[in-house]
Amino acid sequence: MIRVGIAGAAGYTAGELIRILVNHPEAEIVFAQSQSNAGNPVTEVHQGLLGDTDLHFCEDVDLDAIDVLFLCGAHGKSSSFWEEHRMPGSLKVIDLAQDFRDESCGYVYGLPEWQAPRIRTASRIANPGCFATAIQLSLLPLAAAGLLTREVGVTAVTGSTGAGVKPSATTHFSWRTDNISAYKVLEHQHLLEIRRNLGIVSGAAGEPQINFIPMRGDFARGIFATSCLDCDKDEREVVELYEEYYRDAAFTFVSGSPVDLKQVVNTNKCILHVEKHAGKIVVTGVIDNLLKGASGQAVQNMNLMSGLPQDCGLRLKASAF
Repeated sequence: MIRVGIAGAAGYTAGELIRILVNHPEAEIVFAQSQSNAGNPVTEVHQGLLGDTDLHFCEDVDLDAIDVLFLCGAHGKSSSFWEEHRMPGSLKVIDLAQDFRDESCGYVYGLPEWQAPRIRTASRIANPGCFATAIQLSLLPLAAAGLLTREVGVTAVTGSTGAGVKPSATTHFSWRTDNISAYKVLEHQHLLEIRRNLGIVSGAAGEPQINFIPMRGDFARGIFATSCLDCDKDEREVVELYEEYYRDAAFTFVSGSPVDLKQVVNTNKCILHVEKHAGKIVVTGVIDNLLKGASGQAVQNMNLMSGLPQDCGLRLKASAF
């Protein structure tokens, strides 16, 4: 069994991580750390896990007692965690914050559809951001084919859980319901990892110009991303490009029909749809921001690092209705 520890275990992503791992056939949760909840049952915070686990939050971590550590704290907390703790040489680390997504300190960027061979041999993984996952998966085949040479317009709508568990003026129910808004227009923090990685894949074409408008949606979970760019190839050629690129992907699929969020919510899937209109390629991608955009992808990375099938413990059914 893979012995797992979770640091910063009281948030949404940690709750989803625990939900997956308590049912994972090859994993055992040794500790779930939360200083503010130390001593309390995990089910007092993650109430949907009632009946699934008797785990209690702990205040301290024992890194020598585990094989894999998931860091689920807020952005910036991962760096400070390693200022206070010694990393055992055999420990594998998967960081769900953005601290090491530039692959600093020996971390490998954990997008399996792009980096699977590197992830298999890595000991430290920087899990991608949720918007970054949806947008990169939407554009990777075009980047690999050298077709991201023109400006790309991206609009992506996210659910309220993407803002974390702590309430704010733009996340509480009375403001969010029956509402939609744009934020961080053209300057969202995930643009750094998106442009960097697509530039690496594009090779000589360099980093693409991506004009990204993120939006807050009137729903709890999911990301609906639409990318649009000029392209000289016909629709069938581009669809075949996507089908070939994701032919062996465990969780990313190309749909011949328009997609919607309910196809992916509660799953680790990304579903893509490609169309061409008036000389422009339009790619729609949908993911669950807490699963493929966070905790599900983190477990997918753990599976790769541990020599397990990528879908081990992740065969999850969409809510659908």
